[in-house]
Amino acid sequence: MNENDLDAASRPFSSPALHGSSAAPAAPAPRPPRLHLLALNPTDSVTEGFLPAAARLGLAVTLLTDQPEAHERAYGRREEDGAAPHPFPALDIVPCDVRDFAEVISRIAADGPHPRAVFTNSDHLQAQAALAAQYFGLPGKDWRAALRTKNKAELRRTLAAAGPDVADPVWSAELATGQDPATLAGLDAPYPCVVKPREGVASEDVVLVADADELVRRCAEIRERRPGAALVVEEFLDGELRTLETLGDGHTLHVLGAFRTELSPPPHFIEERLHLLPAPPPRPHTDQVLAQLRALGVGFGVCHTEYVVQGDRARLIEVNYRAIGDQCDLVLAELLGIPLFEYILRTHLGEPLPDDLGARTDGRVRMEYVMADRAGRLASAPPASVTERDGVRLDYRPLRGIGEEHPLHRTNRDFLGVLRATGTDQGRIDAAVARFLAAHRWEIV
Repeated sequence: MNENDLDAASRPFSSPALHGSSAAPAAPAPRPPRLHLLALNPTDSVTEGFLPAAARLGLAVTLLTDQPEAHERAYGRREEDGAAPHPFPALDIVPCDVRDFAEVISRIAADGPHPRAVFTNSDHLQAQAALAAQYFGLPGKDWRAALRTKNKAELRRTLAAAGPDVADPVWSAELATGQDPATLAGLDAPYPCVVKPREGVASEDVVLVADADELVRRCAEIRERRPGAALVVEEFLDGELRTLETLGDGHTLHVLGAFRTELSPPPHFIEERLHLLPAPPPRPHTDQVLAQLRALGVGFGVCHTEYVVQGDRARLIEVNYRAIGDQCDLVLAELLGIPLFEYILRTHLGEPLPDDLGARTDGRVRMEYVMADRAGRLASAPPASVTERDGVRLDYRPLRGIGEEHPLHRTNRDFLGVLRATGTDQGRIDAAVARFLAAHRWEIV
């Protein structure tokens, strides 16, 4: 979700001097600092989080994207559609092959001699943004850390090299780009195990396999959808799934919070609901996760890490070097009572984080995702609503429109809507969610 900005929107207005006046013309106001934001498709995190934060910080934004028309529609900027102007006037939407870091650098250089910050919240564009920031001498993430966290095979190799004192070893193997899945038939894997795309996101094409025959078959199926894609086969980490949300400036690293995640039954791994864990996040698991992040070189900007609890050990599943998604970041900012998105952008502007973010610690949240259980057309569903009762705020947002028809993806693309329940009493929150779900229907035909 990004903007569009007419250059005139950031150009100061000046009145001509009165006829005959000898007064010198007023000096033009300085142009606002410009943030270059890389994006693929529009997302709630950018539309409701980062763009408003950029506006509050007085930043003009150049949004570089390979999907400019989708962003124009998302912000209602297309005048021919009769839509009102979007709320981000200091915004330019610029077409760019954002997956190519050289093209990103070229477009930023063409935009002016003094870029102020380069940022992305996309899983797929962290290395490109980091390389562009480094090229222009701007604050940013280490591109090597961005690559290590995105490439799941490299993540496993890096943690293994750090040694057992940092991370419990996790068995893994890689099916390289173009390598025949049949070569996995003789793999000495600890079944059941998990196969996933090496650079995948959102649990798409992540599946639990029972034996060698199923492993080869599932890999071949994934390759039909992703020709030539590199895959990773990993030990199945069974246990309670948690997240750790962190924010750093390269020196100070803050723990923002932690969620407990409930997944759909195997063989797929779809997030059905999340509960914010009481602050501070539980130890020793938090300390172990932080040690593994340090080994990966993670410590700048925001990061969303998923791990499994096995006894007193925290075993990493994946590291997403961006903010937690699916509206959890929006709720977290609201619940903590801090300008979270501004803090994230400020780190990329080179500003240090305060020693104490001043976050609230008494808030609780439950994120409930209503999912499609079959392919088809959505025939009926409740509208958006916000209610408050007994100290619980329920904010329901549809994610699929009535009449839309979709296949079954077995990922978060199957979400029909999201219910954000917040308060200070978990029991009341759970009861409110149960009442809401019982009172509404989602019908697919």
